[in-house]
Amino acid sequence: MRSKQKLAIFASGTGSNYDAIHEAIQTGELEAELVLLVCDRPQALVIKKAADNGLPVFVFNPRDYSTKADFEAEIVKQLKKAAVEWIILAGYMRLIGTVLLECFEGRIINIHPSLLPAFPGLDAIGQAFDAGVKVSGVTIHYVDAGMDTGQIIAQQAVAIKPNMTRPALQSAIQLVEHELYPRTIQQLLTQGE
Repeated sequence: MRSKQKLAIFASGTGSNYDAIHEAIQTGELEAELVLLVCDRPQALVIKKAADNGLPVFVFNPRDYSTKADFEAEIVKQLKKAAVEWIILAGYMRLIGTVLLECFEGRIINIHPSLLPAFPGLDAIGQAFDAGVKVSGVTIHYVDAGMDTGQIIAQQAVAIKPNMTRPALQSAIQLVEHELYPRTIQQLLTQGE
């Protein structure tokens, strides 16, 4: 039996998907090891959650670097130091650039709150709600140089019921995310064994 694969989570916000992944590891549903949180917002709530769980955290302010390549090179240093094998984006609100894509090709995954290719980019839940569609959902995909354009790994639909509010839709989508993401990560990690 091989050792557990090492994951880094990239997040920019409250960390609800971080919580779901951490909990799945604790219960044994996800056989992996979280070794690093990377965060681009020094005030993000996810930082405290990770610190409370004893997870090392690398926080950076993009404005402290001349270019995206510069801060991504620093991130790569941190990832290599922690022997990270997979990057899991969980509400990380910036596009991944060439430096990270080349170093972790085929090993960066993202979760997006719509059925891609519909409603890519920011505020996908709001986009779906405003468009009046009857179904939205969750997509997990590999990350490439585009915005939410990488190869789709898994999707699950969420019905938008009549009279459903936007906050209710967000809650319904998050429930799916928190179950689908850990399960999909586990499937990816066991494919290569």
